[in-house]
Amino acid sequence: MNFKEDFLQFVWKYQYFDKNDLRTTDGQFVQIIKVGFHNQSEGPDFRDATVVLDGVTLHGHVEVHRMASEWKQHAHGGDPAYNSVILHVVWENNREVLRNDGTPMPTVELKGKIFLEIWRNYEQMLDFKSDLPCAHALLAVQEIIRFSALEKALVERLLEKSQLILAILDQTKGDWEETAYRWLFTCFGFKINSQPMGELAASVPYKVLQKHRTQVSALEAMLLGQAGLMPEKSDEPYVQHLIGEYDFYQKKFGWTTPLLRQHWTFLGARPTNFPTIRIAQLAAILSKAPNLLQAVLEDNREFAAFKKLLQIPPSDYWKYHYSFGKPTEKVASKGISGGSLELLIINFVIPLWFAYGRYFEQPEWQERCFDLMQTIPAESNFIIRKYGDKGWKAENAFDSQGMIGLFRTYCQPQKCLNCKIGQSLLKGQSK
Repeated sequence: MNFKEDFLQFVWKYQYFDKNDLRTTDGQFVQIIKVGFHNQSEGPDFRDATVVLDGVTLHGHVEVHRMASEWKQHAHGGDPAYNSVILHVVWENNREVLRNDGTPMPTVELKGKIFLEIWRNYEQMLDFKSDLPCAHALLAVQEIIRFSALEKALVERLLEKSQLILAILDQTKGDWEETAYRWLFTCFGFKINSQPMGELAASVPYKVLQKHRTQVSALEAMLLGQAGLMPEKSDEPYVQHLIGEYDFYQKKFGWTTPLLRQHWTFLGARPTNFPTIRIAQLAAILSKAPNLLQAVLEDNREFAAFKKLLQIPPSDYWKYHYSFGKPTEKVASKGISGGSLELLIINFVIPLWFAYGRYFEQPEWQERCFDLMQTIPAESNFIIRKYGDKGWKAENAFDSQGMIGLFRTYCQPQKCLNCKIGQSLLKGQSK
């Protein structure tokens, strides 16, 4: 039978096996008082379990394996974390396992004891050749269970992103304004340039830009210069001005150039996503926002307000250029497109709210995140289309972000038995 260890963990967790006259492999009668808490990190699979072996009550941990020999393969015998294991639960006891003191480890073999219905559901549910293993039965799952799985995946996704923000907060020694600024730049990198964008923001303090925010050219000069994207010389008057401005500020603040052009990705990016354009857009946004953090945290902020905040076009030079010295034939606004704008709100504003709420222990920020996401259109990408093709449509960003979390955390790595949808199908719960 082809199955993974997490299937046996699921069977133990929910006790889907015949416990009549349950005995260890050496004949001890087993009573299960408490299965333990499922441990998703390092160490034994189930912590703080309670079992009775031949009338003796034992408190400790339970370890689950397909084959008993995996105890040695995983080097548990030499790991102190496993000294408190009181029961070894396996599919097949193919090898005797000894404790550190040389006594046999009590072992329960589940082969032949798992309920047939669970086997059938497992086989029907999981098509491991697909990156959506339960796709054929997805709509058979009750809507409330699918929503619960979606919400859980979304929260996990927001927790992951908020952890990145809190790491920046630690780097800035608790400065939320500087943190919001650096996170904005990271998000403006749109994956392909997120790392150099974050490094750029770290090299030019937000407070410096605030002092010069009424001069867009000064902001462009400082940012494009520190990005290593400024040419050494130019025939264009505006670029000559920027070169002079950057030279002045570089000497004033004692900056060195932390980035080089090769740190940035142009190849394969659409011209509207060139780092030169994104940095010019950031300069325009910062010139119109006296206080970035306050603008993001204001109570009356809604989707339309954030669109207005982030959709400010850059200076006139960029109407005719995507990069320095290469004018375009027609005028373009170079403002942020609708799809990119929605992604920015999803990836910049919402995780920042979530992190802020976590840090100050204000759970109402999580609800605000959910409310705002339900007003933002769903993204359109290959993950969302996969679910849509199976009849599960994303209505808004709450749904689409949850689906992305589901796919990346559970579906793609085939962690179906950690997913509420997979658990529901295995238990035989359907509409």
